[in-house]
Amino acid sequence: MSRKDDIAHDFDLANVFEVDNEVVRASLESGVDLREYSTNIENQLKSAHRDAVQDCIDQAEKLADLHNRISDCDQSFERLETMLSNFLVELGSISSDMQRLQEQSVVINQQLNNRQRVRGELSQFVDDMVVPHTMIKAILERDVNENDFLEQLHELQHKLQFLKAQEFQDAKAVGDVHDVIENLKYKAMEKIREWLIVKISLFKKPLTNYQIPQNALLKNRFFYEFLLANDRQVAREIKDEYVDTVSKMFFSYFKTYVSRLFKLQMSDSAGKDDLLGAEDSVKPTSFSSVFSSKPSTRSRATVFSLGKRQNLLSVDLMAPLIVPHAAQQANERFQFECLFRSIQYALVDHCSHEFLFLSDFFMVNGQAAVDLFSQVMGRSISHLLKAIEEKVTVNYDAISLFLCICLCTKYCELMSERSVVSIDGFWENIAKMLWLRFEAVMNMHNESVRNLDVRKLQTPVDTRPYYVIRRYAEFTCAFLVCTEISGKKMDTRLQSMLTKQQAEIEGLLNRLTSQLKTKKERLVFQINNYDIILNILDERVTMESKERTSFWELQQTKINAFVEEILAPHFSSLIQFVNECEPLVEQNHSQLLARYTGKVTQIVRSFSADWKRSIEAINHEILQSFTNFKNGTNILQTAFTQLVQYYHRFNKVLSHEAFNECSVKNELVNIHHIMMELKKYKPVY
Repeated sequence: MSRKDDIAHDFDLANVFEVDNEVVRASLESGVDLREYSTNIENQLKSAHRDAVQDCIDQAEKLADLHNRISDCDQSFERLETMLSNFLVELGSISSDMQRLQEQSVVINQQLNNRQRVRGELSQFVDDMVVPHTMIKAILERDVNENDFLEQLHELQHKLQFLKAQEFQDAKAVGDVHDVIENLKYKAMEKIREWLIVKISLFKKPLTNYQIPQNALLKNRFFYEFLLANDRQVAREIKDEYVDTVSKMFFSYFKTYVSRLFKLQMSDSAGKDDLLGAEDSVKPTSFSSVFSSKPSTRSRATVFSLGKRQNLLSVDLMAPLIVPHAAQQANERFQFECLFRSIQYALVDHCSHEFLFLSDFFMVNGQAAVDLFSQVMGRSISHLLKAIEEKVTVNYDAISLFLCICLCTKYCELMSERSVVSIDGFWENIAKMLWLRFEAVMNMHNESVRNLDVRKLQTPVDTRPYYVIRRYAEFTCAFLVCTEISGKKMDTRLQSMLTKQQAEIEGLLNRLTSQLKTKKERLVFQINNYDIILNILDERVTMESKERTSFWELQQTKINAFVEEILAPHFSSLIQFVNECEPLVEQNHSQLLARYTGKVTQIVRSFSADWKRSIEAINHEILQSFTNFKNGTNILQTAFTQLVQYYHRFNKVLSHEAFNECSVKNELVNIHHIMMELKKYKPVY
């Protein structure tokens, strides 16, 4: 019996004993006879035993069948146990087999990778080493222009580089293909050299668009790369041939272009006599006109005014080039700056294209690119410098010269935007040349103003603006407008020249003013001339300038002096009274003020009687004196404002205790009445 069965049996006996104890205890408490009770129990047990035996006998067949089934189950469980034990043993062997197969798989995989790598490298080596028949046929038979030739040329270059690398490693297979590869290389170089020489020779043909052969060269720029990699001497020959041919082509082009272009310059250009201080008269334009009775219509207006010439710095900066033969057929003529712009833009266009081509085709950059570009364009640039210098030295048009200076700055910036900095020295030399000539011409203008003898003028000076001042205003305005369009700050050199010229103009104005008789005429003359300068500057120049500020301050000073001068004949007693008494009022000198009481009656009654007529007279005189109606009306309002201020000050002085007993104060005109009357003269724009 197992341990589990023992525990169950002990548990049953304990329960039986516990029940019997309770039965016994109950029997004792009830007084039952124990012997009788024991006999009854024994009989019951025997009866139960007989019943149990009889029941087993009755169920003998079922019990036998149950026994057989239990035996069969035990045998089945025994076989299953044997099978599971065998399966467990087999599982152990399978685990070891799997581990062994995994190790074999890793080894086989590594072997496969090694073989594939060796096969790939060996296959690539064979492909790089073998010279296919298609390559030989393409290099020997195909035309250079065909794509097949270019493709095989790339492949040939690859094989040449591979062969050099293998030869360095002493690969024995190199000897098998070395001669074939070298022969193909020399054949390809021969065909490429001939093709490049033919293309370069196309630049020598006149009237040929040189960009067409250049584009063909760029399309096949690998040709030069192939030559450079395999024979530097042949590559140098090609480069030298290109430099020599193209430099001659550009030199011939610019020499012819400049020569033909300057034949289109206006014959009516500024001359050495067209100066700021020159007499306002026409000059003969030809020898025959000297003896002609019909006067020439030549005007100096274009010498001192800008007109539409500033468009060169904006909308016309990159306009199409002037074509000499087309312009000549159309009978067109141009200002110097237009010709200058066309030349410079042609140079910018060609230089930009050429610099980029050289860098791309010949594979150079940095200083090497600049040096190669200088070899190509050096002669042309030197010729342009000389040709432009010859024309600049005879140019007397200061506006034209300054426009050219601004154009140089614009095109230099354009070249920098295109990353072409190889001709910065050219712009610097041109700008220096132009500045020197510009300064010389400006000094000539200043000298002409300084030497102008106002005592020998053909027409007498009157109060109207003087023509030299109008010229000066247009002249200065031109430089300020060009500076503004350029988008740059005022150049210190230009500012210095304008300051010197302004000093000469102010000196001329003072000399002209001295020719007038009265102070009032002199003030009107100065105000009119300052006004014409300010009007021209305000009309065209939006930026603030030193010249405008200076002339505005001068004009305001003269206007204030004129206002005092125009008021004096009509209100001199009142003005004198105010100017003399105001300091005494501030110091409270009542006794000294009492001396003026006698004048008050005369001043008040005179003012009351004549103030309206005086205002009308002032209005008439001012409007008649100034050529600019707007300026005249502004001065009129300034005069009336000054009059109101004087009258207000007069009333303030009379409010002092020293004048308390002056009964004439009751006759004073109400200041509001005066202001209402003055409003009638206020202009309506």
